[in-house]
Amino acid sequence: MPRTNFQDLLDAGSHFGHLKRKWNPKMAPYIFMEKNGIHIIDLHKTVVKIDEAANMMKQLARAGRKILFVATKKQAKEIVAEKAAAVNMPYVTERWPGGMLTNFPTIRKAVKKMNTIDKMITDGTFDTLAKREKLQITRQRAKLEKNLGSIADLNRLPSALFVVDVQKEMNAVKEANRLNIPVIAMVDTCCDPTPIDYVIPANDDAAKSIGLVMDALCGAVAEGLQERKIEKEKEKEASAEKEGDAPVAKKLRSRKPAAAAEEKAESAE
Repeated sequence: MPRTNFQDLLDAGSHFGHLKRKWNPKMAPYIFMEKNGIHIIDLHKTVVKIDEAANMMKQLARAGRKILFVATKKQAKEIVAEKAAAVNMPYVTERWPGGMLTNFPTIRKAVKKMNTIDKMITDGTFDTLAKREKLQITRQRAKLEKNLGSIADLNRLPSALFVVDVQKEMNAVKEANRLNIPVIAMVDTCCDPTPIDYVIPANDDAAKSIGLVMDALCGAVAEGLQERKIEKEKEKEASAEKEGDAPVAKKLRSRKPAAAAEEKAESAE
């Protein structure tokens, strides 16, 4: 069953592309027609592409991998932050920190700095500082939280990148391409789909369109996480049963020599 349908995408305005004069010819396979100087996206292909991307993301979530969601444009920020946080995935909705992927250790140092400040506040060290130092540290902490708070749990490079608006997030896409990290993206008619591994042809400006695609993808991620949880519980139960059977097996093994001795004594008589 498809994760979304033609009518829902149509109602969300996902079919509206950009003006014909702004189009990228490489998006031709995903364009249905041109109407009043505007390109119309083929939503039948969008449905198929959403399913492909969703299935891939589900498998990653099931394997315990992280997917980094990136959307810094105004109409996408809140939607992406809310949906990604709901499935416990990292996201970037403020400025993309240059070198976030290609210079990941430096980004991790900045996150550790934030954790160090939190520790200072908890253990009371912060209270012993001068007023000026307190102000500087508080400002530094607020800045780090704004830019990196949403990726605090990202301990290693993500296994995939999801992007809203390929043109605006070009730096993120370039870094992912350089490190061979798969990129899933909503691609409008004015964008180049070549650097994208999983192209979702759709209107990347309308909030409803973005929300609909995010619902489908995050729903798949939630399914993957749930399946992973069930598998872990089954493994736990199996290991517990194995441990529970161990004393019984040990008892049976200890009884075997005694039984053999009894049989030997009876035969001797």
